[in-house]
Amino acid sequence: MTEIKELKVEDIKKAAEEKKCRVQQGLYYITEFLAGPMCGRCFPCAFGSYEAKLRLLSIADGKGTENDIAALKLIAEEMAEASMCKKGKDTAAFIAALVTDGAFAEHIAGTCASGQCSAFMEYRIVADNCTACGKCKEVCTHNAVFGEKGKPFVQGYPFEIRRKKCTQCGECIAVCPEKAIIFIGKTSEPVHT
Repeated sequence: MTEIKELKVEDIKKAAEEKKCRVQQGLYYITEFLAGPMCGRCFPCAFGSYEAKLRLLSIADGKGTENDIAALKLIAEEMAEASMCKKGKDTAAFIAALVTDGAFAEHIAGTCASGQCSAFMEYRIVADNCTACGKCKEVCTHNAVFGEKGKPFVQGYPFEIRRKKCTQCGECIAVCPEKAIIFIGKTSEPVHT
């Protein structure tokens, strides 16, 4: 019989801190905490953790508001005071430390400086670098690339990426021989991943 190893809060924290984005750190931590070490015996910890996850998801999806940040601060305070065990209190301390970081305010303003939150990122084709070879269109299984392949001595239509269809799989970047496709923040400079 194989023994199931219990996930510890310290391990979750360590793994979360490897993520570049502070919002993603919080989301990872809370998701793993809910899936593992949280016992669910005290209401403040259980309810607070679930509510924190909802607020973090909203912020990561680009739909967050100042109210979400205020709610996360309140959740951390309530969990720190009312949780019955060290796990809940440690989770409260982790959330409180994250929320004081400016990254949450940046997300509310519409940017993810680390490029880890896909809601704030998009793929674009730099028209000046595109040779209209069509490889990006061929590889895109979601029909997100629009344009016409060029023919000798005839310029094709410039390729574009339909943002609503793009799943950000990265296949187009991988096949582009001209490096004409970039991953860019919707309100920032290109992000090199």
